[in-house]
Amino acid sequence: MTETTQPTISEDEIRPQRFNEEKALTVEQDLQYLLDRRDRFVVVPCPACGAEGAPSFTKKSIEYAECPSCRTVFVTPRPSQDLLHEFYAQSKVYAFWNRYIFPTSEEVRRTRIFAPRVRRLVEICRERGVPTDTLLEVGSGFGTFCEEAQSVGVFKTVIGIEPTPDLAETCRKRGLTIHETPVEKVGIPAESVDVIASFETIEHLFDPKGFIQACARLLKPGGLIVLSCPNFFGFDVLTLGTLANTIDHEHINYFNPASLRRLLEDCGFEVPSVETPGELDADIVRNKIIQGVTDLRESPFLRHILIDRWEDVGAAFQRFLRENALSSHMWATAVKPAAGR
Repeated sequence: MTETTQPTISEDEIRPQRFNEEKALTVEQDLQYLLDRRDRFVVVPCPACGAEGAPSFTKKSIEYAECPSCRTVFVTPRPSQDLLHEFYAQSKVYAFWNRYIFPTSEEVRRTRIFAPRVRRLVEICRERGVPTDTLLEVGSGFGTFCEEAQSVGVFKTVIGIEPTPDLAETCRKRGLTIHETPVEKVGIPAESVDVIASFETIEHLFDPKGFIQACARLLKPGGLIVLSCPNFFGFDVLTLGTLANTIDHEHINYFNPASLRRLLEDCGFEVPSVETPGELDADIVRNKIIQGVTDLRESPFLRHILIDRWEDVGAAFQRFLRENALSSHMWATAVKPAAGR
């Protein structure tokens, strides 16, 4: 394999497969916690446009609908706002990631994921002339992005929001300034933040529109928000269907490039770009084949690419997905209009 064809990152590097069995046990515990409280689930409309959804599929007793207008896929009925807060406070999965997966994979995540994200964010700020006095990350997790953002010396103040207690404590031990509360309730003054970053968070939230509106209130006029989340029209999701790991009880909102743009614009943002810079779609599907979860016998061409020709065309195939809005990892850049516009 040459340097130009090898994948830049693999699924196993950031989600070590040796933890899969133990992780699966915590996933089932978390799922059961929610299912035992189904009397606290509520019916909701489309989180992107507000239309009524049509039943689509069920996975592990969780019901999914698709919006006939913008094609967002979402869980309904879903855990109430209060139940979700209680759920994440006791989550066995997040405690497991905090103890095992994040520490084991941190250096790969730092160099291959978070450092490039910080560099890209700095580039966007410079391209658009956005001040860099205050950066707020919503959903700080293990704290690696905030650390990287501090290390580049571009942002004068870096603040994080992490409502999950174990992860918030980990961030504090790293010396980070962390608010352990949802952004909708955080005690940060309105219009005091230049840049907000939120990675893999909005798909977990009861009310994505309320979340975006809360971010808008915190941003200064002309301020920037970047966020990432799954793209339901991405390769591994559409190829694997309900076998895709990203379709689980935690992810209750599945936007696509058009519907995510619509949500942001409806909240008053200008949206210069929605991209899919993912690196793992092909590797994720390939691993499912190798593990015997699927065989893709009905898609011999894809199997040929992902198994027989992986060494010489795997990276090029992933690049094709990335460059044509076909990856399941989606990144949106949005700007709060300047005063008077």
